[in-house]
Amino acid sequence: MVKIWTNTKTLDSYNSGLYFTNNKEEAHILLSGSKTINLKDFHQLKAIFRCGIGRDNIPENEAREKGIIVRFPNEKTINIIFEETANFTCHLILKMIYSNVGDVDRWIKFDRLHLGNLNLLVIGMGNIGKKVYNKMSNFLNVSSYDILYQSKTELNKLIKNSDCITIHIPNSIENKNFFSKDKFKLMKKNSILINTARGDIVNENDLYDALSNNKIRSAFDVFWNEPYNGKLKKFHPKIFHMTPHISSTCADFLIGCRNDLNTLIEEIKND
Repeated sequence: MVKIWTNTKTLDSYNSGLYFTNNKEEAHILLSGSKTINLKDFHQLKAIFRCGIGRDNIPENEAREKGIIVRFPNEKTINIIFEETANFTCHLILKMIYSNVGDVDRWIKFDRLHLGNLNLLVIGMGNIGKKVYNKMSNFLNVSSYDILYQSKTELNKLIKNSDCITIHIPNSIENKNFFSKDKFKLMKKNSILINTARGDIVNENDLYDALSNNKIRSAFDVFWNEPYNGKLKKFHPKIFHMTPHISSTCADFLIGCRNDLNTLIEEIKND
């Protein structure tokens, strides 16, 4: 019997036939979400399966040195993650732009700017950022910034000119607090910040100050600690819209992950 220890609820609705244990010492597979892993707690571990594409919390080098398999979803499943995360990001952008368009109780409508005259900035042109750029180009004036090709000076100019900014950069030491006080100061009054990447990319305290001063509005699907119960929650849902880290969590992705996990289990059984 292959025993699984997990720190994620991602596959809770797709766990039929799996054997779970609460004892890390007897686990053969670690089914991981985005939380930190300490391999010293696992004495019989043969494999790690990451339910997603983030690699920042997976100790890949240490695992391989110990002969532990590290497995991510296959290419088809990963493409679903990219596509659905991009789609969900587009949803949040439009939701926030159209969040205050009228009042049903008083049956009045508020003036708003034509969508085609608004400027969207996509920060990070990787697998997800490129998709958001292409999809949203049908609606808004879209510009992009990627540190591999552009200077920080150019980023400042783009931020000043943007009505909405969406972040799609990796979670790394270099990118921790990438979006902080200096960038919030550059943002337009009533502009919008979207984050479906990682919480640590944005400085929590500086975002709190920007929201407290009614400088901006924001929508986050990722947070510094999850489930998130921090001080920003008091702004939900009006100026800080929160979703529980669900941007990629469509049924097709979950089924793909379960199938990939099944393949890994069979490999271990036959090892």
